[in-house]
Amino acid sequence: QVQLVESGGGLVQAGGSLRLSCTASGSIFSINSMGWYRQAGKQKQRELVATITSGGSTKYADSVKGRFTISGDNAKKTVDLQMNSLKPEDTDIYYCNGDISRIVAGTPWCDEYWGQGTQVTVTS
Repeated sequence: QVQLVESGGGLVQAGGSLRLSCTASGSIFSINSMGWYRQAGKQKQRELVATITSGGSTKYADSVKGRFTISGDNAKKTVDLQMNSLKPEDTDIYYCNGDISRIVAGTPWCDEYWGQGTQVTVTS
C-alpha cells in the first residue's frame, strides 16, 4: 500500500504565504509524478493546482502561475507547494496526488493515490 500524508495548511490573510508538504510512504517502486489539487466542496470536481514529474517538469493552473511554486524530492518522496500572494479565492481543501508504481506479482503497477486533504483558508 501507498500513503500520502499532507501538512502545512492553515489560516492566512490575503497577500500572505503558506507552504504545503506531502510525503509518500509504503511499498513504492517509483514515483512518476506528484502534485496538488484542490476542491471546494464535495459537489465540485477536484482541479489541478500544480504537478511535477520525476524528471522535474512542472505544470500549473493559470490561476496560480507566478504565485505558487511546486518542488519535489525523489529521494525523500516528497512534494512541496509554496503558495505566495494568497487570495481569498485560493481558499479550499488541497489534496496531494501521486502517480506511483509499486511491485505487484513481480511487475511494476502504476496507480493514482490521494492524501486526506489539508484546509487552506485565506481571509480578506
